[in-house]
Amino acid sequence: MNAPSKIEPRHLRLQALVYIRQSTPQQVVNNQESTRRQYDLVDRARQMGWPETGIHVIDDDLGLSGASSQQRGGFQRLVAAIGLGEVGIVLVTEVSRLSRCNSDWHRVIELCAVFRTLIADEDGIYDPQNPNDQLLLGVKGTLFAAELHILQARMHGALLNKARRGDLKVTLPVGYRRRPDGIAIIDPDDAVRQAVSMVFERFAVLRNARAVQRHFLENGLLLPRLLQSGPDAGRIAWMRPSYQMIQKMLVNPAYAGTVRPELSELTTPEL
Repeated sequence: MNAPSKIEPRHLRLQALVYIRQSTPQQVVNNQESTRRQYDLVDRARQMGWPETGIHVIDDDLGLSGASSQQRGGFQRLVAAIGLGEVGIVLVTEVSRLSRCNSDWHRVIELCAVFRTLIADEDGIYDPQNPNDQLLLGVKGTLFAAELHILQARMHGALLNKARRGDLKVTLPVGYRRRPDGIAIIDPDDAVRQAVSMVFERFAVLRNARAVQRHFLENGLLLPRLLQSGPDAGRIAWMRPSYQMIQKMLVNPAYAGTVRPELSELTTPEL
């Protein structure tokens, strides 16, 4: 980041945006040093000459993947600010923080070139209007997009190997439980089983997920939800059914028999 010749007085009159992102909530919890390094970019912006009031942090996307911009409100705010000509420089620890999607990344480069916004990472400061810097940014974006593809392929391959060995354990939907030995069983709670069964019984009659939701709401019926994380992980919570809850149940392959529970300890029929 030691290239002050690219920073002009006009840049210093505009905002310095520090964009912070990590791909998953687990990374946010377990890789706190990475998060700390990203927040330290505020000090870098001060050293470059931006006043305290001109430095703004966008950290809305902590825990969100850079593979797409659709769910990243922080990225969308960043792009909008650049498009309004309000940004003098965007600071990231590495440009992959901005995006691992080629189309999104090149859109950022083009916008920065039009509005003369600089981009800075730990390797240096880039002026997207400069052909050499534009080429380097384009190559970096392509490499990071390819890296994401390679990582996804590795993860997919590892899952396939586990599945072939019979060791792949998927997250079970409500209505199933996993014993300490890893075997999936039908939930022993009668109320849970009856609620899940009713969803499929009503769908067989009504043939419409929204109609099923309406039936539950009109009759004051609640649906169980198995909490997957947090201090209450594994506990059943009862709530008013949303359309998304019912839709996910209807399309979940586990209810079609892809999970084969051990029934030896249960006398109740399958869901």
